Amino acid sequence: MPREKGQNVVATNRKARHDYLIEDTVEAGLVLTGTEVKSLRQGRASLVDGYAFVENGEAWLDAVHIPEYADGTWTNHAPRRKRKLLLHKEQIVKLANKVAQGGYTLIPLQLYFADGRAKVELAVAKGKREYDKRQALREAQDKREAERAMRSRNLRGE
Repeated sequence: MPREKGQNVVATNRKARHDYLIEDTVEAGLVLTGTEVKSLRQGRASLVDGYAFVENGEAWLDAVHIPEYADGTWTNHAPRRKRKLLLHKEQIVKLANKVAQGGYTLIPLQLYFADGRAKVELAVAKGKREYDKRQALREAQDKREAERAMRSRNLRGE
């Protein structure tokens, strides 16, 4: 059976880039059950409330919603269970030290299949203040307006 190639994105956490300042990202594998993998292959997952933490030298992903597999039986999984992350020990220690500094959290940005294996992109992030969010929205709006003005000027031939 030929292996899958490339990257197939299942879910993205678009609100995370609005609510947090992303410092660093890391790719981690996931320990999943069979029905979770089947549900993900159908493109069903939500990262909205998800977060990661380090406990007893192991990294865990919690509150990520992977709905039950529709054709599953009594062996179906719990939709919001704690899932183990597969990382090297050095990566876990680095993430734990960063979170222990205070003000930082681990949030999932993307859930995807890379060459047939389920992966999650974790971000070490710091929460934005309300005025930071407003300022970022204002900057994006100003940039859009400037691009619109340039485009209309170029179309007129000035």
